[in-house]
Amino acid sequence: MELRQLQYFVKVAQKEHVTQAAEELHVAQSAVSRQIHQLEEELGVNLFMQKGRNLQLTPVGQLFCKRVESIMKDLDRAVVEIHEFLDPEQGEIRIGFPHSLGIHLIPSIVAEFRKEYPNVKFRFKQGMFPTLIRDVIGAEVDLAFVSPFPDRHDQVDGDVVLTEELFAVLPPNHPLAGENSIKLEQLKEERFVLFSKGYSLRPIVWHACLEAGFTPKIAFEGEETDTIRGLVAAGMGVSLLPEMALFQTNPLQPARVQISEPKVTRSIGLIHRADEKLPPVAQAFRAFLLQYFGIEKTGKKKEEDVGTNSAPSP
Repeated sequence: MELRQLQYFVKVAQKEHVTQAAEELHVAQSAVSRQIHQLEEELGVNLFMQKGRNLQLTPVGQLFCKRVESIMKDLDRAVVEIHEFLDPEQGEIRIGFPHSLGIHLIPSIVAEFRKEYPNVKFRFKQGMFPTLIRDVIGAEVDLAFVSPFPDRHDQVDGDVVLTEELFAVLPPNHPLAGENSIKLEQLKEERFVLFSKGYSLRPIVWHACLEAGFTPKIAFEGEETDTIRGLVAAGMGVSLLPEMALFQTNPLQPARVQISEPKVTRSIGLIHRADEKLPPVAQAFRAFLLQYFGIEKTGKKKEEDVGTNSAPSP
């Protein structure tokens, strides 16, 4: 079994057509057909079946293709790692993060890192908590910021880099908008604008309300911090948002009030695949991030930084 055969097989599976696969591979159609035939003979199975003018994977072909694609992805990554090892300052960092961190924190971090590594490239993926965990495990990203931090997980490891306070966000003309701080129970009669199910901030707000003695009444649900903030500013309800989600992006802004009781926070972790060495350029970025957030190599906050609630200034 040769690497060329596997490459041709995957391409035909993707295009479902030998001619189109050959054109994309820049080889003769007969060469592709011959390699596929030799592969099927070696395996003793038919990998494709004819469907009209196209080819379709057989059930065993689907199983084989899934495995081969995984192998090819690992091989491609190995080649990238070799180039990064030879020159880590020319490599690519693949990082995932939730939307709320993309407003201010991620741009600030990247800008600071590129002062030292100006030629490093970044590939970003935004997603919800389960998606980001899946992307790390599946090697779609090297590192990911997630909230909450997964304390126990067999396939990912990492560090809590930040504990961030959540604030009450209110319409500008709300009776409590001018207060320095409020108790969360003071909002028990309000209607809440919450994140949709699946977003990590939703259960944090929900459980905080339960701790304060009430179940939040939902007025609207959204999927982005800009939407939540905008709806609150328009008087459609109240909400709780972390400080990083409150940077001004448009003229219509809600009021921000600290919550004195109960204290509502979220943990933000930086994770990577467990028991797997990061590519050199990603390892350099991780070391930079731990220093940026004041984390020692043990994964603990430096003593003078314990208890801080916001990200350090870039």
